[in-house]
Amino acid sequence: MVHECSSEGCLSMNRYEEDMAVTGLLAPRLAYFAAVARHEHVTRAAHELGVPQSTLSRAMVRLEQDLGVTLFARKGRTVALTTAGRTFLASAERALAEIARAAESVQLDADPALGKVAFGFLHTLGPETVPGLIRAFRADHPRVRFSLVQNYGEAMLEKLRAGELDLCLTSPLPDAPDLVARRLDEQRLRLVVPDDHRLATRKRIRLAEAAEETFVTLEAGYGLRRITDDLCAEAGFTPRVAFEGEEAETLRGLVAAGLGVALLPPPAVPRPGVVELTVTAPRAVREIGVAWLDGHPDTRPVAEFKRFLLSRRGRLIPELHGGHLGQPGQDPAPPAPAAPPAPPASAGGATGESK
Repeated sequence: MVHECSSEGCLSMNRYEEDMAVTGLLAPRLAYFAAVARHEHVTRAAHELGVPQSTLSRAMVRLEQDLGVTLFARKGRTVALTTAGRTFLASAERALAEIARAAESVQLDADPALGKVAFGFLHTLGPETVPGLIRAFRADHPRVRFSLVQNYGEAMLEKLRAGELDLCLTSPLPDAPDLVARRLDEQRLRLVVPDDHRLATRKRIRLAEAAEETFVTLEAGYGLRRITDDLCAEAGFTPRVAFEGEEAETLRGLVAAGLGVALLPPPAVPRPGVVELTVTAPRAVREIGVAWLDGHPDTRPVAEFKRFLLSRRGRLIPELHGGHLGQPGQDPAPPAPAAPPAPPASAGGATGESK
């Protein structure tokens, strides 16, 4: 234990403070020590480092004093490592190599062309939305790398705060003083029922009509669960929840098995065994937006990707093809009106436009 005394009293340092003090003294001298050890000559090492020989000599003396061991056997300006010096050199070289790798990594991540974006998004946006976004972005930034994280909203916001994510797509939008959120789009939610359900012949439904149904939902803490609870409350009931899960397509499977109904965004690919009903009241949508940590400096790649996401306002969600689902956020298109019957042909032959 190290003790520092002054006229004002004696301060006792704990082990952590002692280790940090020693590290602070040693770290600036590791490169000096490694250069002297490599050349076994103070003058040549000083020339390589671009420092005065006297400065380097004093630094090595102070290093030995701080450690309390002799690292070099000296003969003029020529030096040789002692046994303790060889042991210390092996660790010093590993530490310097790790620092160099760390510096290279952060420089590469910030490179405008080769940098990396740590990007989080909801599971439901993984199959179609995020791959399409990255493909479109990389058309102009082909070498930017991505670290992708799929999770529920609250978990991603914590990763933003911890510095593990640069940006995330989430729903609902967070309202927190340390975060910035921008709305990008909205997505219509459907009431999903089994294909043999009493409501399966319907196209549209008021949510209040499902008040007596058993629901399957995401777990508490998920944004879609909160939206489901809020919409049911607006419709005048509390949903009876039989099963809770962590992924929307698993819930669709539970619905197809006849275990309940669910409020879900449209799937990337229509799933057999279920029917998806448009909810006419209340307005069943979820807002999707991008969030980031307020005041956090962006690297060039992160700033470019953020600008790209903001440019996608109103067209974030891709169109879904097949089935009667239509485009997310919109009601299914009404069927085209039937063509009027052709006029009867006259006795002399057809009088309309030729085919």
